[in-house]
Amino acid sequence: MTAQPVARPQAGSRRPKKGGVATWACAPGFPPAVIFPFTPAERMGTRNIYEFQMLMYRPLYYFGSQGTPEVDYDQSIGEPPQWSEDGLTVTIRVKPWKWSNGETLCADNVLFWVNLMKVKGARYGEYVPGYFPDNLTSYGKLADDVVYFTFDRPYSKKWVLMNQLSTITPLPKAWDRTEDGPANASGDLDDVEAVYAFLMAAQGDIVAEDNEHRTRWADSPIWSVVDGPWRLKSYTYDGIVTFVPNEHYSGPNKPYLDEFRQVPTFSDEQQYEMLKAGDVIQVGYLPLSFATEPTDDPTKGGANPLGHSYALVPQVAFCIRYFCLNYNNPTVAGKIFKQTYFRQALQSTLDQDTAVKEIYQGYAYRQNGPVPMIPASDLVSPRQREGAWPLPFDVDRARELLEAHGWDTSRTPAVCVDPAKAGEGIPAGTRLSFKMRYVEGRPALTELMRRYKEDAAKAGIELRLEEVYGSVLVAEDGPCEPGPGQPCRWELCCWNGGWAYHYPTGEILFKTKAGGNFGFYTDARADELIEKSVTTEDLEALYEYQDYIAEQVPVIFTPNFPIRLFEVSRELGGFEPVNPFGMINPENWHYFED
Repeated sequence: MTAQPVARPQAGSRRPKKGGVATWACAPGFPPAVIFPFTPAERMGTRNIYEFQMLMYRPLYYFGSQGTPEVDYDQSIGEPPQWSEDGLTVTIRVKPWKWSNGETLCADNVLFWVNLMKVKGARYGEYVPGYFPDNLTSYGKLADDVVYFTFDRPYSKKWVLMNQLSTITPLPKAWDRTEDGPANASGDLDDVEAVYAFLMAAQGDIVAEDNEHRTRWADSPIWSVVDGPWRLKSYTYDGIVTFVPNEHYSGPNKPYLDEFRQVPTFSDEQQYEMLKAGDVIQVGYLPLSFATEPTDDPTKGGANPLGHSYALVPQVAFCIRYFCLNYNNPTVAGKIFKQTYFRQALQSTLDQDTAVKEIYQGYAYRQNGPVPMIPASDLVSPRQREGAWPLPFDVDRARELLEAHGWDTSRTPAVCVDPAKAGEGIPAGTRLSFKMRYVEGRPALTELMRRYKEDAAKAGIELRLEEVYGSVLVAEDGPCEPGPGQPCRWELCCWNGGWAYHYPTGEILFKTKAGGNFGFYTDARADELIEKSVTTEDLEALYEYQDYIAEQVPVIFTPNFPIRLFEVSRELGGFEPVNPFGMINPENWHYFED
């Protein structure tokens, strides 16, 4: 059955109206930087993918549009996967949706993507060496609309659907070309390199923050071929992004609106002032630092200071939040980050519980490990469901850990006095002083960092804070390996985010050389436990993996909170249910007949 748009509860029985423009005020610091939906790790993120690319280019399987953390097969291009009796081969039929140029979606569109992964996987942000498509013994098409994948051994079927097949975004034949004309990357791996190079040239520089090349996307003969409910009308030099309905969209829930606009903001303060103005913005967010009263339920929120014009709708996502350490830093900092005791000390100086109450006013909740604590589920290990195990806020314990491993903490920054205990490559006289770069324009994060600096200093760890524009931060402090022209010297990086899961096994974040493993953490035991968790649906394997990661702290877990406290105009319907993975569905939004 086709899912229908859901009107806002307060709208009563008012009927949706066709037409109108809805404007969204975006979070500061992260303009869409990549339109080619084969996104590299340094540009993976909610703003770039879920709020931009997926409006135009639908993935093979679409998740969460009914407000539940499941596949929505009505919104998906792929029919439900069918498995062979031996659990090795999955077969998928592709729905005959249309591309905007009249092409019919087909098996070749899926294989185009998979061949890109096969050849250029290292440039895709969700690629994990050894997993899809490396873990296939064969794949191909059985008919024009049917593909198959045969795996090298049985895996958890839920994991394959949620974390492997979910990476696929079918690509049109119109993109399968080079400057010299049509190619065959969907059928011949030898063509992939040239086709990828052509598409990346059409994309433009993925690091540069100048919007000049982005202004050409809307008129591109490549990027104007879409299969989603929206197509790009314009991307201005000022960063205003405008979508209009794709009149050839053949999926369910065709747009009501005439236009959907996304306007940039540069700080939480600017966002709040835009919302206070009233009718300029239909959808924005309440900055956490502007909440006027605390709440005891972050999933529902509390008093709304903008309630006269907007409804407060928290978007609680199935995600974790953390900041990264750069294990590939070629200086002594990288050697220190490899020491588990140091990471445990660093985690123990972050006072999550006080921050939840005083900075986030109850809109946040502590995060103990690599599986989301909210929404509550049996996916969280029993040891982590209660309290603050394994690393509660404890400055004294942090200091003791450092002293036991050869650091003099009587001063800040602490100084290494016993290299034999401190760890390989850490000489005497080394100081515990690190640059922590974090995204600017977010007062709540700024206050969290200020307090963190103070508490870390009490244990002998000096954090030198630096605010950076978000999109610049993730481009400069992304995954890197030291080499000519690439110093790779960033140390600690916090972009006020983390990772939104489909299914919370750890291969994308913590497996050696995985695309989402931004700091290049590597640990043989972690790899072994991750491998175990993806081959069974026994939750004990998931618990064992996450408890190990929680104790090893390859990243520093920070308080978690809704992706946004959405402020939605009371004149706009169809906004809920909110997607728990971070996607948005403006095709459901509408005004009402008088």
